[in-house]
Amino acid sequence: MREISHPAVGDLRIVNVFHALSDPARLGIVARLLTEGEIACADFDLPFAKATRAHHFRVLRESGLIRVRWEGKHQYAAVREPDLEARFPGLADVIRQHQAEQT
Repeated sequence: MREISHPAVGDLRIVNVFHALSDPARLGIVARLLTEGEIACADFDLPFAKATRAHHFRVLRESGLIRVRWEGKHQYAAVREPDLEARFPGLADVIRQHQAEQT
């Protein structure tokens, strides 16, 4: 199984999180993950090339917003909600509220 590196909770920085969330596509990915839980990265129907989609997931992972794991040939992503709540209380709720207002 491939190991993917993720920042430790203490290394999460709000500037990196805000940068990751500043892109509407990445914000949408996080909002969907918060709503639906863990999802295969390939199940996101994004209007981008595969390389661009991989870039967005990498930015989200490196910011500490999501955790990505391999299962066979597939990658699965989930929001690191407990870690985010510990480091930035209420952030996940703000994202959920923003998404609800957009629909």
